[in-house]
Amino acid sequence: MNSEPGRSGQQQVKPPLSEGAKASLAKTRTLFRMFVVSVLGAFFVYQLDVGYLWLATLLTAVGLVLGVFLLVRSIRLRESKLVLFGTISGLVVAAVMVLFIVTTLVLYDQVRDYQACLGRALTDRATHTCMAQFQDVLPTKVR
Repeated sequence: MNSEPGRSGQQQVKPPLSEGAKASLAKTRTLFRMFVVSVLGAFFVYQLDVGYLWLATLLTAVGLVLGVFLLVRSIRLRESKLVLFGTISGLVVAAVMVLFIVTTLVLYDQVRDYQACLGRALTDRATHTCMAQFQDVLPTKVR
């Protein structure tokens, strides 16, 4: 009764991928893994210490370059929707990281002093004192 293929409840079988398509897919997956590692690495390195800000900046820049490259590649080749979604999500995280890095660069001395104070703080009261001192030295437009 229903003569359209794929509508009769049977699943259509996709033809096997050519060698070129398999190589392209493997390259896309490798680039995506590198992208994820660089974005997540930047996020975690940023949280370590302000002294590692250069590494977080480098990883974020690498993530942005790989992300744009992957975005163009996944749109042009239409290989994987998961890679496209992951790339867009990772680029959003990288953009937020850029904002964090720029803010930290502008307030570098204050953040360094705050982290040093937190390193010496042994109690909650000392931690709150560090936070109050940090807020006192911030420019009024940042508060």
